Amino acid sequence: MKPLSQAVASVPPSGIRRFFDIAAQMEDCISLGVGEPDFVTPWHIREAAIWAIEKGFTTYTSNYGLFTLRQRIAAHLRNRYGVQYAPENEILVTVGVSEGLDIAMRALLNPGDEVVFFEPSYVSYAPCVLFAGGKPVAAPTDYRNGFQPGVEQLREAITPRTKAILLCYPSNPTGTVASRQVLEAVVRLAVEHDLFLVSDEIYDRLVYDTQHTCVASLPGAQERTILLGGFSKSYAMTGWRIGYACAPAPIIEMMMKVHQYTTLCAPIAAQKAAEEALERGEPEVERMRREYDRRRLLIVERLNDIGLECVPPQGAFYVFPSIRCTGLSSEQFTEQLLWEERVAVVPGNVFGASGEGHVRLSYATSLPRIEEALQRIERFVSKGRR
Repeated sequence: MKPLSQAVASVPPSGIRRFFDIAAQMEDCISLGVGEPDFVTPWHIREAAIWAIEKGFTTYTSNYGLFTLRQRIAAHLRNRYGVQYAPENEILVTVGVSEGLDIAMRALLNPGDEVVFFEPSYVSYAPCVLFAGGKPVAAPTDYRNGFQPGVEQLREAITPRTKAILLCYPSNPTGTVASRQVLEAVVRLAVEHDLFLVSDEIYDRLVYDTQHTCVASLPGAQERTILLGGFSKSYAMTGWRIGYACAPAPIIEMMMKVHQYTTLCAPIAAQKAAEEALERGEPEVERMRREYDRRRLLIVERLNDIGLECVPPQGAFYVFPSIRCTGLSSEQFTEQLLWEERVAVVPGNVFGASGEGHVRLSYATSLPRIEEALQRIERFVSKGRR
C-alpha cells in the first residue's frame, strides 16, 4: 500500500485531547483542560433554533451563509469596533473559527510560504499552516512581561518567504490581551513587508479591566486582514459550530471556494441561532463574562499563594502559571497531577517551546470545582517541594 500524506503524518495528535481523554475515563477527576464554557447556551438562542426547525428551515443556505446573519454580523462589528464590512461579499459564515482558520490558510498560501505567529499559541495554528503547504514560524514571548507580543521578535522572524502574520488576542493559552499600541506596530510591520494579517478574535468579548482592540479597525489594517470571529466562547455555543470570516471581497471569494467544495455551508439552524445571539444575547454575554471574571480573580490569587507564579490574564478564560518552582517539566507536572490528585490541566509545551515550564488551566468550570481543584493542586505542590 502506498504511504499516506506526509504533511498529516508529521503532525502529532492534539496534546490537549490526550489529557482530556484520560481524564474522561477517571472517576472523581476535575478537568481544567478543555476550553469550553460550562454554561448551557442561553434558552432564547436555543429556542430560535427549535423554532427554525419547526418552521422547516432544514435546507442548504448560500455558500456565504444566510444574508440576514451576515447583515447582523456587519452591524455588530460596525457598532462595536467601527469597522465596515459589506454583507454581500466581505463576510463568510463558517463552521466555527476552526474552519475559518483552515480555509484562510488554504486561500492565502502557496507551497513554502511562511506564517509567523507568537508562541505560546493555540495548538491548531502550526498544523493548519502545514496542511495548507506552508511553513509555521514561531516568534517567542516571555512570561516575565506577561507574554506580551514583541515587535522586534516578530521582525526577526520575518523572511522573504513570509506571507502572513497570525494573531490571537485575547490569547489562548495565556489570556494575554495585546495593547492597541503593540497591535498598531504589528500592522505597520505588516504594511512595511506587504504581509497579510489573520486575526483570530474568538475571545473578543471576554476581556477584563481593559478593552479589546479589533485589528481590522486599525489604520492600514483592513485591506490586508482576515478577521475571524464566532459564537462558541462568548455565547456558550461550542457545539453549534458557527463562526465567520471578514475580509476584502477577493480574499473572501477565495475562501468561499474552499468552503464551497468542502463544507458547502454552515447548518441553517445554527445560523438562525446565531442571528438570535447577535440580536438579543448581550445581557447573557455580560452575565457570563462577570462570572468568568470572578473565577479569574480567585484562581490567580490562589495559584500565587500556592507558589505557582501566575500573571493575571486580561482575557479569555485561561491562566498560564509557571510550575518551575516544582522542578518538574510541563509534561511531568501534568501527568503526575492527573494520576496523584485527579486534576487535569494542559502542559504548556503543547503550545510551543515558549510554553515549557507552564501549564494551562481553564476557569470555564464552576467555582466549587475550581476551589476543589486548587486544594488538590496545593496538596500536590506541597508534596513535590518538600
